[in-house]
Amino acid sequence: MKVTKGKAAAAKKDKKEALKPVEDRKLGKRKAALKADKSTKKLAKKEKLTKKDPNKPKRPPSAFFVFLEEFRKIYKQEHPNVKAVSVVGKAGGEKWKSLSEAEKAPFEAKAAKRKADYEKLMVAYNKKQESIADDDEEESDRSKSEVHDEDDESAEEEEDDEEDDED
Repeated sequence: MKVTKGKAAAAKKDKKEALKPVEDRKLGKRKAALKADKSTKKLAKKEKLTKKDPNKPKRPPSAFFVFLEEFRKIYKQEHPNVKAVSVVGKAGGEKWKSLSEAEKAPFEAKAAKRKADYEKLMVAYNKKQESIADDDEEESDRSKSEVHDEDDESAEEEEDDEEDDED
């Protein structure tokens, strides 16, 4: 049985490829796994940079979720044995699709009202954030020498007070 030159060369190339470090390999599952690791690292880094503010108002629910709040109560009364959230969600989605525009209108009105309230809260929140940011900028605008001068003055006043107490 003859081994062709092409197969022998390919086998030799695979052995050389296996000896190379993972980063230098051209093909293989490990290379794809490395790419996935890089993307997860980027996501983790991004999450660390953008920490959520617990005081920020929550976004309002859409008309569908307003409907779903009421639907869940009704569905649980009719089907007390069903515990799966997915089943309730699917049934709610089917019911929502079957509703006419007139039947959806009250939920859309509630959603619009909640959105208006949310926008008011966000305006107040943003003003508060800007005022906090302005306060921080004022502190950082002062030069270090001004801060040191104030420290020196307060230290001198304390010394003067101590001398007055001794007399």
